[in-house]
Amino acid sequence: MELSKATLDELTSDRKTPGDVEKLFSQMLQHMINRSLEAEMQTHVGHARHGRSGGNARNGKSRKTVRSTLGDLHIQTPRDREGSFEPQLVKKRQVRLAGMEEKILALYARGMTTRDIEAALVDLYGVEISHTLIAQVTDAVLDEARAWQSRPLEAIYPIVWLDGIVIKVQQNKQVINKSAHVVLGVNLRGEKEVLGLWLAENEGAKFWLSVLTELRHRGVQDIYIASMDGLKGLPDAVQAVFPKTLTQLCIVHLVRASLRYVTAGHSKAVVAALKRIYQSATAEEAAVELDALEAEWGDKYRAVIRLWRGNWDTIIPFFQFLPEIRKVIYTTNAIESLNMVMRKYTRNRRIFPNDDAALKAMYLAVREASKNWKSIHHWKPALDSFQVMFGEDRVPLAAL
Repeated sequence: MELSKATLDELTSDRKTPGDVEKLFSQMLQHMINRSLEAEMQTHVGHARHGRSGGNARNGKSRKTVRSTLGDLHIQTPRDREGSFEPQLVKKRQVRLAGMEEKILALYARGMTTRDIEAALVDLYGVEISHTLIAQVTDAVLDEARAWQSRPLEAIYPIVWLDGIVIKVQQNKQVINKSAHVVLGVNLRGEKEVLGLWLAENEGAKFWLSVLTELRHRGVQDIYIASMDGLKGLPDAVQAVFPKTLTQLCIVHLVRASLRYVTAGHSKAVVAALKRIYQSATAEEAAVELDALEAEWGDKYRAVIRLWRGNWDTIIPFFQFLPEIRKVIYTTNAIESLNMVMRKYTRNRRIFPNDDAALKAMYLAVREASKNWKSIHHWKPALDSFQVMFGEDRVPLAAL
């Protein structure tokens, strides 16, 4: 119902500042809630106030304060003689209006501590919520995170990226570094999806083997390409669980590793030579460019040549695909972008008190990051090339 101009003028006549308007909204919301609770009670007992139906009847009201983004609201909940009334708008024992939890979790996901959130809610909304209550809200996410971590997965993920980030966790009264293992996948629809997060004291091929085995148990039957950094033994771990999967070394990681052996004065020229290798049209052309690199820089930087020749079999798989999809395959940019968001959101918590706190924070960071994800560009040509390369038995025709 649209209010008349006279009514609006009457409501706002003494409201001169944004704070005055906010207070008006708060009063109106409080009034609306109390009237709605009265309407719920009328439906429950079957008659209006002071009416009779020969059965259940009103029995006074209980009063409580409910937190909201407009400040504290003083709510009067009707009671009935039988004690059977269950209000729906503001439930029994509810102390926050819907929406407050999401605001708390959004602030927590962005790296704020419970005490920081407590102060922020006072500044933003004038609402005082204890850090203990805020901790209870964030702790409730842990069950959601565990359910997400164990959820069934799709049968096929054409591309997955495997990577890890280091965080500090308190354990046995000591602060230690732990590796958060992250698996990001692309499903047959071209949509990115984090398959899980796993904590371990070190990033090693043996632990990655357990992660990949878990993915198999959760329903993953096939992966076309796994992109990863140069961790020793990781390609073998992938092959042990998914023997048909192509393992692709991340070129960005490889270039960074190469530059550790190169002086600053030569880095620009060496990077240009490396770029000619991985931007070649074919694997054969890339091999010619590698020979050229060795001829020019082999005497000075023998370690760089060993690095590329020693990993050649895991460098060249992406040359089998269309140029549009190559960059998606040969870099871990997608997962590094995710890791950057996770580092940003966990930066304020330099040390996590335990593994659960770390999992909770990283899960919320993933949830926030995934809100802005879009489908992979040129995905239809990529699926077509997968179908040609791997055949109908691995690439369902319904996905094309």
